[in-house]
Amino acid sequence: MLSNSSKTHEAFFASAANEVTGSINKRYYGIREYFSLQKINKQLNIENAALRNKLTTNIEAPDSSSFIKTDSLANFRKYMYMPARVVGNTVSSNTNYLELERGSKQGVEKNMSVISSQGVVGVVVEVSDNYCRVMSLLHRNTRISAMLKKNNSMGDVEWDGSDPHFVTMKKVSKTAKVVTGDTVVTSSYSSNFPANIMIGKVVSTKADAATSFNNLTVQTATDFFSIQYVYIVKNIRAKEQEKISGNKE
Repeated sequence: MLSNSSKTHEAFFASAANEVTGSINKRYYGIREYFSLQKINKQLNIENAALRNKLTTNIEAPDSSSFIKTDSLANFRKYMYMPARVVGNTVSSNTNYLELERGSKQGVEKNMSVISSQGVVGVVVEVSDNYCRVMSLLHRNTRISAMLKKNNSMGDVEWDGSDPHFVTMKKVSKTAKVVTGDTVVTSSYSSNFPANIMIGKVVSTKADAATSFNNLTVQTATDFFSIQYVYIVKNIRAKEQEKISGNKE
């Protein structure tokens, strides 16, 4: 009753619940993680090698728990990446979430994007001291600005709540030449996600007879059934971008 009648109590109970469920899920996922260490280590080694190649020369000793990506067109820092371990994850609901072992004490804030070495994961929606809750790409309310990598044709990616292996890219112009296997990535319109983060591959196209758009079925790049480690991404200029666009969250 207190939670429903007071925003202050609602926030308190949400934070407390995150801490409790996060601790329980951490133990459960610790058991699962043991049986997939070889695959995880291989994935992390590949990713670490790629990230080392992206480090800028003007950063001599990056923090061991985060690294900086410098915009290629101007010498300023825009995104900071913070590694986090997955301690909770659902895929069977139409409102799926992940829980990560990283919270406000480690620099996490609401609306930060979350990615994996494979691609898009979701957006942070709740934060406690040491844990955070992420609205998964596999959530009926998730909507991500996306584009076809080959020609920058724009659209929105959503999930229809059915198959966790596929999402839908809507509002793609019928003039765009789309073929099976085309790559779908995040666009530069988002204040959450960096541009060109992998979302998936096109597997089919269906024309919307009532509009001038196509709907694309896209197989997700991220395997949500085995995800163990992710990166929380902070857009250092997010508030400035939202203010100028009038999209205040």
